[in-house]
Amino acid sequence: MSVLLSARLGADFNKLWTASAVSNVGDGVTMAAGPLLIASISDNPALIAGAVFAQQLPWLLFALVSGALVDRIDRRLLVVSVNAGRALALAGLAVAVTTGTVPVALVYVVLFLLGSGETLADTATGALLPSLVPASRLESANARLYATFTIGNQFVAKPLGAWLFVIAAAAPFGLDALTFAVAAVLTATIRPVPVPVAAERSSLRAEIRAGLAWLWRHRLLRTLAVSMGFGNVAFAAAFAVFVLYCRERLGLAGVGFGVLLTAFAVGGLFGTTVAAALARRFGSAAVLRTGLLVEAGTHLTLAMTRSPWVAATVIVVFSVHAMVWGVIVSSIRQRVVPAELRGRVGSVHALLDLGGAALGSLIGGLLAGVWTITTPYWIAAAAMVVIATFAWRPLRAA
Repeated sequence: MSVLLSARLGADFNKLWTASAVSNVGDGVTMAAGPLLIASISDNPALIAGAVFAQQLPWLLFALVSGALVDRIDRRLLVVSVNAGRALALAGLAVAVTTGTVPVALVYVVLFLLGSGETLADTATGALLPSLVPASRLESANARLYATFTIGNQFVAKPLGAWLFVIAAAAPFGLDALTFAVAAVLTATIRPVPVPVAAERSSLRAEIRAGLAWLWRHRLLRTLAVSMGFGNVAFAAAFAVFVLYCRERLGLAGVGFGVLLTAFAVGGLFGTTVAAALARRFGSAAVLRTGLLVEAGTHLTLAMTRSPWVAATVIVVFSVHAMVWGVIVSSIRQRVVPAELRGRVGSVHALLDLGGAALGSLIGGLLAGVWTITTPYWIAAAAMVVIATFAWRPLRAA
């Protein structure tokens, strides 16, 4: 069945899919090994935390600009060039680690470059996909991309990265360089796709404004973007203190916390296998509406329960919803946004996604510090009820 589906999605998609799978493994390896490398250089907690921030910062700085560039440049060649550049940056870091000449600043620079490349490559890949896959197969294609991210980046890469770092500190970064080089070669073999031609070409700032204006005028996509942004604020506010919630509310030690994190990945992986079928069986509108109720119910249940088993069950259900929501929303956006605007509209979604999560993490820590560990969950549940009420009628258009 898997071979049949791959054939129906086309050889070019299979190349893009394989390139994504390979680079996701390498990316996850570096995400695990990067903080370990910083910790081997310095025991300053702020410097270690800064390694994660250095890779996330480009999304906040460049997401909209990257979206505008994606709409100007050959998307296939852009992904090839960015992956080749990331391979060179990681190869340089691996050499520096091998020779013992790796200051913290160099690690930050490389991680920042990787994050900057990600804003271009991920946005370009999302914009390129509808040119490679029939519109009726977008849900299946997106589900496969989400699945390989979950398996490669979450399940395989993190323990592999830590293991490789213990064996040889330079090994994970060398492996990641190789994965990006392989991804660049695979993407280069995809058939050329014509660059979308805009009605008129203006400054980047004007083109960014045009993309924002188009999104704002489209009621369904505006609703999905705003719902996602505020929903991520609620989610991140609740789960910013999840490790403390597990210890103080559920009575779980480190192993139990790790099991619950695994539950997120298990649910997400299952969600990728059922997303397309659910959309076909019940319709996108019904599935998206149900997802908003699942989010509200998740936060409410976690606010009330003290049972680790109940928490694990609701987390699996939530993760299934999150992956299904992502697949359906990505497919809707790719299907309805004009080819010349896909980069800009996709970058707005990415900015709201990460910006909402960053803001929510800050809010959640403050709320838990002022009140109790469950306060962020109660507030997140109430917020999701408001979001669902706001989005309910516009989602009919899905």
